[in-house]
Amino acid sequence: DDIIFNIGVRVDRYDANQEVLKDRYSIYNVLTAGEVTDFGAHPANIGDDYVVYVDDNTNAASITGYRNGDNWYNAAGLPITDPNVLNVSKGVLPMLADPDALLNGDALNKGLSADAFEDYEPEITVMPRVSFNFPISDEAMFYAYYDVLTQRPSRNRMNPLDYLFLAYKTATTVNNPDLKSQKTTNYEVGFKQALSSSSALTINAFYREMRDMMQYTRVAYAFPKEYYTWGNIDFGTVKGLSLAYEMRRTKNVRLNANYTLQFADGSGSSDVTGVNIVNSEQPNLRATLPLDYDQRHNLTASMDYRYGSGKSYNGPLINGKQIFANAGVNLIATLGSGTPYSRQLNATREAMFGINDRNYLEGSVNGSRLPWTYR
Repeated sequence: DDIIFNIGVRVDRYDANQEVLKDRYSIYNVLTAGEVTDFGAHPANIGDDYVVYVDDNTNAASITGYRNGDNWYNAAGLPITDPNVLNVSKGVLPMLADPDALLNGDALNKGLSADAFEDYEPEITVMPRVSFNFPISDEAMFYAYYDVLTQRPSRNRMNPLDYLFLAYKTATTVNNPDLKSQKTTNYEVGFKQALSSSSALTINAFYREMRDMMQYTRVAYAFPKEYYTWGNIDFGTVKGLSLAYEMRRTKNVRLNANYTLQFADGSGSSDVTGVNIVNSEQPNLRATLPLDYDQRHNLTASMDYRYGSGKSYNGPLINGKQIFANAGVNLIATLGSGTPYSRQLNATREAMFGINDRNYLEGSVNGSRLPWTYR
């Protein structure tokens, strides 16, 4: 009978309301295994919706491989990690639905057609929120909390010119109009205990899980040219424990103190963390590393000393006047351990160009710590 529940739900429907590529690996319509029958039977493990790759997409003589989403296969249906093995002469080439468009299309768009695009598929996200608490006694209380939050993406404005000039661009970074919402799930449990009539101690543990976070990616072996964009590929977790002491105003003093122990790990601290990796032609590697805001220890304390007024005034008087009525002093102190950074092995210039001055990493990414700070 003493349990108090707060239960709610929010439903978001996100529609970017724009065109997106049917296949992000090709700006032209491609053929799938179910549509290609001129080369005999396909391997048994190749589905009808797998994209077919050939030796020449204007005059195909043989099949070189297949692709299902981001997974690649050779002509025998065996999984491969490097699609470059499908390049037998002219490149990694998908079998096009209209190969004549490349030959007969104008010099600008090379036969680019609106058929290669489709409407953005709206995303519906259900976000429950549940919290409850119940008193263990008249001086102690247990509580728990759970919720799901979403954030709609940025860098997703569809610009048709990005695709019109894709084959001719030197800096091939384009927005991704097909990005989905980023999701965060929070869990928290806590215990609050009264220490006196005016003070209490709170202990709580928390866990936050982040999914579908945005990150800079490389669409390798895309046709007619590979390019860079953003994808929902990042993830991370934040977990920890916090202690809070609260003393309501007793005579003239109010005091609050909070200590947090936190562990924040993930595959990217921002949506451009992976720029150097993909620009060096590495795959879209995902590795769990300390996030930029991973601060192991944080302590904050606040003390307020203040006089009241009228009958509640207990300060000094001069000629019967309350000279410090409603006056006070506040002190805030913060102490925190260092946040992560990537230690550099060599010294490099900050403001010079025209010289190839490379920096080299000592240790791992975010493997070093800045010193403690206090204020």
